[in-house]
Amino acid sequence: MAEKGKVYFVGAGPGATDLITLRGKQLLEEADLIIYAGSLVNPELLSFAKEGVSVFDSSKMTLDEIIERIVIAVKNDQTVVRLHTGDPSLYGAIGEQMRELKKRDIPYEICPGVSACFGAAASLSLEYTLPDISQTLILTRMSGKTSVPESESIESLASHKASMAIYLSSGRLLELIQRLIAGGYEESTPSALCYKATWPDEKIIKAPLSKIPELAEKEGIDHFALLIVGEALESHDFPNSKLYDKYFETGFRKGVSE
Repeated sequence: MAEKGKVYFVGAGPGATDLITLRGKQLLEEADLIIYAGSLVNPELLSFAKEGVSVFDSSKMTLDEIIERIVIAVKNDQTVVRLHTGDPSLYGAIGEQMRELKKRDIPYEICPGVSACFGAAASLSLEYTLPDISQTLILTRMSGKTSVPESESIESLASHKASMAIYLSSGRLLELIQRLIAGGYEESTPSALCYKATWPDEKIIKAPLSKIPELAEKEGIDHFALLIVGEALESHDFPNSKLYDKYFETGFRKGVSE
């Protein structure tokens, strides 16, 4: 499946080794060079690699060093897997890497993965998009070393009161909660702080939004955590969708008359 002299950006999934896609696993098995995000990717995934593969941890590398390794491998007609946590299209910093590969006419392909917000939803038995509760899921982060456009501020997005999953912000949890409340969420809004969702040492704190910082401090959670906010977390009194309504006609099924 994998082509020689080509780069594959592979989503490692949220943590559990069996949540990588079949395609991603096969690419790992065939890779000659693997550069993986060691700060977040489960290292057990490297057990899928063949014997003799070259492995580098990108958390200890600069962009120039990553590209240099890739260029050398491609010149030697090797298959490269760039292994990112979750899905590489979300906070994976693959845009800048692809830009450098384009400059050098190096072919690449993306293999999607399961993002942490979906791993967390599975652990929580959560549907983000309940009828009449929320039909929108916002994925975002607070501004930090990487800036966020002013139009995408936490306050602005919170005003929608949609389901929201907030990445890369658990180190400033108190500020985050204050800004979510200032933006429009009630202090009592159902919330969940998900530490290393789907990993063996996963921890999940469910509480009203205003209580999350205190509980997180007690549990010592200040990194590797995703905050989920929204009424969908605790809503049980919602109407059924029309998808399986016996009176509703679709392109695949006739509706039942009274």
